[in-house]
Amino acid sequence: MRPTIAAPISLAPRVVVFDYGEVISREPSDDDRAALLERADAAADPEPFWAAYWAHRHGLDRGTTSIAGYWQAVASDIGAEWSAIDVHELWAIDHRGWLSVDVGTLGVLHALAAGGTRLALLSNAGADFSGWLRHGSFSPLFERVFVSGELGLVKPDAAIYEHVIDELDIAASDFVFIDNNAENVDGAKAVGGDGHVFTDAAALESWLRSIA
Repeated sequence: MRPTIAAPISLAPRVVVFDYGEVISREPSDDDRAALLERADAAADPEPFWAAYWAHRHGLDRGTTSIAGYWQAVASDIGAEWSAIDVHELWAIDHRGWLSVDVGTLGVLHALAAGGTRLALLSNAGADFSGWLRHGSFSPLFERVFVSGELGLVKPDAAIYEHVIDELDIAASDFVFIDNNAENVDGAKAVGGDGHVFTDAAALESWLRSIA
């Protein structure tokens, strides 16, 4: 059965701002993760790899660590030696794993757009994701796209939400943030906005309609 777009949802004058990873996109699949582990030669002992993968992500998302610097930091943690070519391949495999879409969330986005609700995107991501986020098929739904790696700011720091609110020219009370991380939603609420911790599209749609 093909997915359909739900009835319009109007939240004006509020602006609904969406996270990307594991909200609009699906998380990387088991096959995606297996391909990355195999290329990193870490399939036999994956836990140290994933610990290092996430431990150094903050610098990548803030834009203070380069792609090469990030992967070399991961290599150092797990005792690997990767050439520049290895790093290119690891980056490409990892990047592809996040280039997916959740059709349920897309349906909610279209319902909001059909209702005249203003939409924006705010993602903790390296600057290398900005092209996909700004020019992908879903990007016309958003009037603005904010990428942490370009701003030098990351969620859940208050400064990144305040920047988004200022750029959208709205009151904090009109800022509605959707993220799968409760800490990030709490950050939005701390500056005077509202928010919803994403678990699935059906729960998100129900919550949005309850506040419409």
